[in-house]
Amino acid sequence: MIPRIKNITALDDYILFVEFDDGYKVLYDVKEDINTLPTFRALVNVLGLFKQVQLDSSRTCVYWNDEIDLASDSIYEYGKAS
Repeated sequence: MIPRIKNITALDDYILFVEFDDGYKVLYDVKEDINTLPTFRALVNVLGLFKQVQLDSSRTCVYWNDEIDLASDSIYEYGKAS
């Protein structure tokens, strides 16, 4: 089953705080994605873009624009329990 996101908050230093429907909470560090995925570099280069993170209507993906997104299962698996 794909984990559904209940709430997401963009914190300083490119960290996402994510709470899932099952109560699991994680801190997800986006810096590794920024360093390895060229499209993610816009999160650093475009002033204020990182803080504009949004949750899609299915609640299984967060995104910043048409090119930058993260699946909820990746956040669930690789985030650090909070």
